[in-house]
Amino acid sequence: MATLVLGAVGTLVGGPIGGAIGAVIGNQVDHALFTPRAAKGARLGSLAVQQSRYGSELPRLFGTMRLAGTVIWATDLKEDIHHSGGKGRPKTTSYSYSASFAVALSGRAIRSVGRIWADGNLLRGAGGDWKSELGAFRLYTGDEAQRPDPLIASAEGIGATPAHRGLAYAVFEDLQLGDFGNRIPSLSFEVTADPGPVTIGAIAAELSEGAIAGEGGPALIGYAAGGDSVRGAIEGLGQALPIAFADTGERLALVDKAAPPIAIDAAELGAAGEGKAARLTIDRQAAGTLNEAIAIAYYDPALDYQQGLQTARREASARRAGAIQLPAAVAASSAKAIAEARLAREWAGRAGASLNLPWRRLGIGAGALVSLPGEGGTWRVTRRRFEGMTATLDAVRLPPAAPGAAAADPGRGVSEPDRPQGPTTLALLDLPGLGDEPASAPVLLIAAAGASAGWRRASLLGSLDGGASWRPIGTTAPAAVMGTAATVLPSADPWLVDEASSVEVELLNESMALADEAALGVSATANLALIGDEIVQFGSAAPTAPGRWRLRRLLRGRRGTEWAIGGHGPSERFVLLDPATLAGWTLPASAIGARVMVAASGIGDETPAPAATLFEARALRPPAPIALRATRLANGDVTLAWTRRSRAGWAWLDGIDAPLGEESELYRGSIARDGGAPLILSAAAPTLTIPGDSLAGLSGTGPASATVAQIGAAGPSLPGASIILP
Repeated sequence: MATLVLGAVGTLVGGPIGGAIGAVIGNQVDHALFTPRAAKGARLGSLAVQQSRYGSELPRLFGTMRLAGTVIWATDLKEDIHHSGGKGRPKTTSYSYSASFAVALSGRAIRSVGRIWADGNLLRGAGGDWKSELGAFRLYTGDEAQRPDPLIASAEGIGATPAHRGLAYAVFEDLQLGDFGNRIPSLSFEVTADPGPVTIGAIAAELSEGAIAGEGGPALIGYAAGGDSVRGAIEGLGQALPIAFADTGERLALVDKAAPPIAIDAAELGAAGEGKAARLTIDRQAAGTLNEAIAIAYYDPALDYQQGLQTARREASARRAGAIQLPAAVAASSAKAIAEARLAREWAGRAGASLNLPWRRLGIGAGALVSLPGEGGTWRVTRRRFEGMTATLDAVRLPPAAPGAAAADPGRGVSEPDRPQGPTTLALLDLPGLGDEPASAPVLLIAAAGASAGWRRASLLGSLDGGASWRPIGTTAPAAVMGTAATVLPSADPWLVDEASSVEVELLNESMALADEAALGVSATANLALIGDEIVQFGSAAPTAPGRWRLRRLLRGRRGTEWAIGGHGPSERFVLLDPATLAGWTLPASAIGARVMVAASGIGDETPAPAATLFEARALRPPAPIALRATRLANGDVTLAWTRRSRAGWAWLDGIDAPLGEESELYRGSIARDGGAPLILSAAAPTLTIPGDSLAGLSGTGPASATVAQIGAAGPSLPGASIILP
């Protein structure tokens, strides 16, 4: 005969109202399977806090769960120093930090890890894409053949590095900490330990190493078995779920609630022993002592495994409300059904029965379902006693079978959208100054964004020698609103609002948007955008398709770019010129006129995104003079006059002439005929006289024409308007 596992033979464990397992398990199993002290199981919230102390318990995961884990190894923070500047530019020093560490996840083997959160924000998406920079990530699933991690072994020594067989853990190598306040963030992991939901019976059987039998019972999406004992781990589930474990004399077994009830005949109630009278006693608990409502807290996968809450309520005279905690992952509909079933069992279980049966009915054990004469419904035996050749059974009434799910809304959790980083798109912008003060150094502006709305920043490398050598130049700014022109922008007058033209632009991703601007013509910076090489302002932006916008009410050739108005073509670059989304690379003076190369490397880039431009330092060059006029004098000379412009004072708030914006005022005029050598003249004011004999001596054919450029510290303005001389 097999050795009895339980001392309290014949007692139902769990019970239809969720009685505590530990209260009825005998001393033998308490010492053999469980701990003799008061058992503690998993609790809601215990999986949300990352730990790193010695002696921390490691849960055994079933199904799919989200948990924080325990840091079991870490390096000191690694400091990287970055220098920039020099050669006439201010020298700056910046610091970045990274760390390598290992996090234990489960004391039971797992299959994979999905999403990872850092300080509540996604660090890795469901597609495996990382949101912050990381050198390497390695997952050890806890099998018995896994080997020591090479990084830990290199730091601790191969002889001092355990393989942690049977323990699932993850190793992060060189996680950049700039996004987390230069500290190791609090991590949580979506861990898949089994291919699907796991039943209570399977969980109990594995935790007890077979001492508890059964494969059925409710199925959980996920469960992290924690606490100080197997008993505690199972007890928490028994308090919330409609399960019961019965003592078979050899082990605990999950009671089959679908088994047909055993019919008790009225004649059998006449059994008596030692002079006792036969009886069937029905006791009913007062309704005022029961709950009118029950709320259940649980982990909801629809809320990224954060805590959810569902409530069941019934119309009753009771004014009490109960609460239960289910430290497991279930759907909202299942949680609602659990609460409703718990409330129904409580109200049905207010009726209790005690009956005496003949000794031959000893086969009816705790957990068995019975039907009683004269009493409706099905009853579950909670206790069996044997004395004086009489079997005494205690039972409670069960509610009618209920559907396994109920309509329920999980609510809306606070979660970050899982958007892949996507590849980087890079644009190098050699632009006139965008502020109201003139630029003082040659700066190349860098705009970057991604094809996905989840793109963040990218690291930048720069080269001034054709790619022979590269050096870090910082990171991009936040994502710029950028894309390409889907239609060709027509030519127009730069001095009037262009009401006739329009252009459609295709933005990089559908999360980007443009807006109307009522202050067009008043503000010099509102809705400022680059199309090709022309800077425009737009007053109207209307969506025509997802990610596609039509721009109207245009101000053309802004910031002295009227020279580019007539040179538009298909698929030109479009960049909304918001200074907050533009990074700057300050270049040496030797870079002016040279080819500058930049490469961006973001988390979603398999290879760096390249870009190159011929740098002309346009922010240091004055805008070309405008309103060029020519007058022939009686003596044959020709007088040129024009209106100067400035790199400063674009807002033009006071209505008077803009400041010069240059160290000195200087102009250069160029007069030439087709095919002939030009005549170059200089002036220190916005007027110039061309001697008549010099005009007569010009080589070439056709009429003479003149252009005027303003000379700045970094070079002349770009070509401006020209005029045919009279």
